[in-house]
Amino acid sequence: MEVSSVMNSSEEQGRPAEPPVTGTGILGSAISRAAGFFAFWLALTDANSGDLAAGLAAAVAATWASLRLMPAEQWNLNPVKLARFTLHFLRQSIVAGTDVALRALDPRLSLRPGYVVYQAQLPPGTKRNAFCAVMSLLPGTLPCGSAEGNGLTIHCLDVAAPVVEQLAAEEALFLRTFGGAQRND
Repeated sequence: MEVSSVMNSSEEQGRPAEPPVTGTGILGSAISRAAGFFAFWLALTDANSGDLAAGLAAAVAATWASLRLMPAEQWNLNPVKLARFTLHFLRQSIVAGTDVALRALDPRLSLRPGYVVYQAQLPPGTKRNAFCAVMSLLPGTLPCGSAEGNGLTIHCLDVAAPVVEQLAAEEALFLRTFGGAQRND
């Protein structure tokens, strides 16, 4: 196994914090989460009127727990950017899936699995977790854990491929779509 890394200056290690979420942002997050939890309760109980009080209590408790475990963050979603990101993701999934299938079925194509360390621009938190989830759905890359600094250890199928550069491009697109703190290079 090979490990390569891209190191950033120590200045980049101190990430700017996400902008604080305002009271209305927290309230909006709480309302949307509570509505989601209550809708889930209704789906589980076939909207039985006898279970509504218990469902409301469960939704309030689940909302409180979710806000404690995953505090509200600022998400500025633009529908056009989200549609572009979705189309890019689908196209990239098809291209990458075809590449993985060809590598698995054709022994002449290189397959050099290993790990690379990618220095993420996103600070730890919900948006970085969302980026890792997106990255894990693209064939050929799988986030395995944290690395030194703000790094992510990524398992890839070919360590000789420009994996770190591809991840940087994917993260830049993710940042343009969903927002987030960026490095000051």
